[in-house]
Amino acid sequence: METAQATNLERILTKATQEIPLEREELMTLLGLSQEEDLAKVFETARYLRTRYFQNKVFAYGFVYFSTYCQNECAFCLYRKSNQFLERYRKSPSEIMETAHSLVESGVHLLDLTMGEDPLYFTKGFEPLIELVERIKQTTKIRIMLSAGVLAEKDLEKFRRAGVDWYATYQETHNLELYRKLRLGQSYAERMKRKYAARSMGFLIEEGLLTGVGDSKEDLIDSLAEMKRLQADQIRVMSFIPQKNTPMQNFRSVPRFRELLLIAVMRLVFPDRLIPASLDVDGLNGLADRLNSGANVVTSIIPPQSGLAGVSNHSLDIDDGNRTIPRILPVLEQNGLVLAKRCEYDDWVQRRQ
Repeated sequence: METAQATNLERILTKATQEIPLEREELMTLLGLSQEEDLAKVFETARYLRTRYFQNKVFAYGFVYFSTYCQNECAFCLYRKSNQFLERYRKSPSEIMETAHSLVESGVHLLDLTMGEDPLYFTKGFEPLIELVERIKQTTKIRIMLSAGVLAEKDLEKFRRAGVDWYATYQETHNLELYRKLRLGQSYAERMKRKYAARSMGFLIEEGLLTGVGDSKEDLIDSLAEMKRLQADQIRVMSFIPQKNTPMQNFRSVPRFRELLLIAVMRLVFPDRLIPASLDVDGLNGLADRLNSGANVVTSIIPPQSGLAGVSNHSLDIDDGNRTIPRILPVLEQNGLVLAKRCEYDDWVQRRQ
């Protein structure tokens, strides 16, 4: 005989497949699951909804972390300003261009141009980067995401005119008290305001969470509500990996299934949105689990021998070539998925814009 809990779960998942918005207590039930049998049902429903909107197609993003200098002191981040034990780099325009062309030729659908809040750009201006974006767009026509921190609206407008399609600046949490502990000295309101401003300019918006940093189920549900208000086009979650020489280096990691479950719940709440499976946390070995949880974008594709770093695990799987298109294709095939054509990604972006 089915237990009341199992019956309730079936009811919630049936409601999700009908795309009826889930109530807060229903989301609490989902985020409280831990039994393999229950998790498998949630993941299956998430894959079903992904198929409804994306068939078996998956997108792939090239990652160009072109500067690891930063003016901020985020408690969780390896690249925080005061970390003196880190060998930093700042890539030249020609190096960025070479990497961009390499990634485009490999078959990615988008270039994610990422940096810390490099004080060089924030004090001397973004013109060199804006010109670089224009050159990349002219030579490749590739879609571009800019992940460069909290930019002034005038700079955002210039990047939009230059051809940037996406703006990403993650809140990490929407619990104000927790945010202050994570992003030391940074305005919560200003960060959120900039995303709304970017949306009004025509950018597509990615919003992201970091889980395992002291966040509760209530916090995660509040974040889902904020993402809905923001009308985020791409939503992501990544597990926190403690970083050496940071205030959170001894923070206890949470079980990885928490990230997988949240990916699935995101798919139930936002069935038609893009949800990444990042290679930054567990590399190629963690890709299948994230895809089976309902993700449909493989992010952090990085060419080997490029001298580029990742975020959570700054060197994981890079130089041995495991963060490349040829290496992810067998994982997609084993899970009944295929890499989408670039025109299919372009069509999706155009519809959202």
